Amino acid sequence: MYYINDKEYRCSVAVTLDIFNDRWKLAIIWHLLDGEKRFKELHEIINEITQKTLTIKLKELEEKNIIHREVYAEVPPKVVYSLTSCGKNLKPVLEEMHKWGIDYVKEFGKITSENMCENNFCE
Repeated sequence: MYYINDKEYRCSVAVTLDIFNDRWKLAIIWHLLDGEKRFKELHEIINEITQKTLTIKLKELEEKNIIHREVYAEVPPKVVYSLTSCGKNLKPVLEEMHKWGIDYVKEFGKITSENMCENNFCE
């Protein structure tokens, strides 16, 4: 058994699926692989997400120790998000998902240069 965050799991895959239970968390992590970002930057990059949802997902990822939120004592306050070492460990997983997605679209769809993801890992 696996015990974490007051929950019990029979399979480690269930732990992973419980943490990454939606598309937004992986998108946030993907874009933080480039380096730290402010809330506004993340919202502009992931423009389909609402500000409310982005706020919720950032808090959830912070609670799971995947991202770090740093608040600077400035006026107005400056808040920067970055990946923890645990979050950085997701890089090879996300790179493989990225490659798989490209291969899938090449086989069953079409790739254009419009609105491509903006990440240093993108082709």
